[in-house]
Amino acid sequence: MKKIIVINGPNLNMLGVREPNIYGSQTLDSINEAIKQYAITKGFECEFYQSNCEGDLVSKIQTVRDEYAGAIINAGAYTHYSLAIKDAIALADKPFVEVHMSNVHAREEFRKTSVISDVCHGSICGFGAGSYILAVKAIAGLIYNLQ
Repeated sequence: MKKIIVINGPNLNMLGVREPNIYGSQTLDSINEAIKQYAITKGFECEFYQSNCEGDLVSKIQTVRDEYAGAIINAGAYTHYSLAIKDAIALADKPFVEVHMSNVHAREEFRKTSVISDVCHGSICGFGAGSYILAVKAIAGLIYNLQ
């Protein structure tokens, strides 16, 4: 079974408490469990990582190259300005799908800019926790079509 990883950035550990009118009431743990169950149906073992620290995220992204078939990333606020995360994704040389739970294009102007989009294979936003499920489906297509 191929391994993928779901990487979550700052404040996503606060899902369920953080702005439930935007992000819903599910916790990150409950979202991860749903992702894990869906990933199995697509032939993946799924691992999860969350950090509020940019350097820790970069270090974890660097492991994708050798340890995973691909990755799903919600870089949180780092999406808008972290060139270090962008560079790490580019170096991974594996499929990455960018995820946002909210529709970033319908929110504040700064959220409409992603410095990581051009090094990801695609972006999914606006479907709440379901954005991650859609990302698993997308990464499965990318991985199995690349082989």
